[in-house]
Amino acid sequence: MPRSVRQVPTRKAEQSKETQDRLIRVARELFTESGYPGTSMEDLVARAGLSRGALYHQYQDKKDLFRAVFENVEQDLGQKIAMAAGAQADPWEQLRAGAAAMLEAASDPAVRRIVLVDGPAVLGWQEWRRIDGQYSLAMVRMVIEVNIAAGNIASQPIEPLAHLLVGAINEAALAVANADAPEQARTAFAEAIDRVLDALRVVARQSR
Repeated sequence: MPRSVRQVPTRKAEQSKETQDRLIRVARELFTESGYPGTSMEDLVARAGLSRGALYHQYQDKKDLFRAVFENVEQDLGQKIAMAAGAQADPWEQLRAGAAAMLEAASDPAVRRIVLVDGPAVLGWQEWRRIDGQYSLAMVRMVIEVNIAAGNIASQPIEPLAHLLVGAINEAALAVANADAPEQARTAFAEAIDRVLDALRVVARQSR
């Protein structure tokens, strides 16, 4: 078969993609509003205007659909953090802006409920960290590498530090999402993260 023919998507493939997009959009709304436990498959198909057969043709079960929604929210979150960091010209401010954007996102209803509250419980910590790492670790590695080159962080293995920073910021975001007073918690954790980052910079200056 000619290459040009193989690359043209079939109408069936287009319809399948359209159905997936609709299910993810509707499920994202419902999981945000009612949480994973409070969302039924009947609610999903009713709001999406689809049959249960159409849903199960695309996703094995409710958890499988939730995983797709979780990745959708993570992708959007990663883009927002990248934009916040990219808006800063200075490498050090990029690192700080990225951390601040993650903590701010913890107050977003979809991020709070799907990523930080239901995500670990539904997917399990291992799967949650695996997916989250796909969207966060690479970006943090890059920012650390740039800051080491700029002399803001002492020269050291990048991978351990990237995991430590991602872990610290994720734990802060989880705490903010589950706090009784989220805004107060966000301010407190943002200040704490800033102190941690400032300590890294002090070490870098002292090691010169």
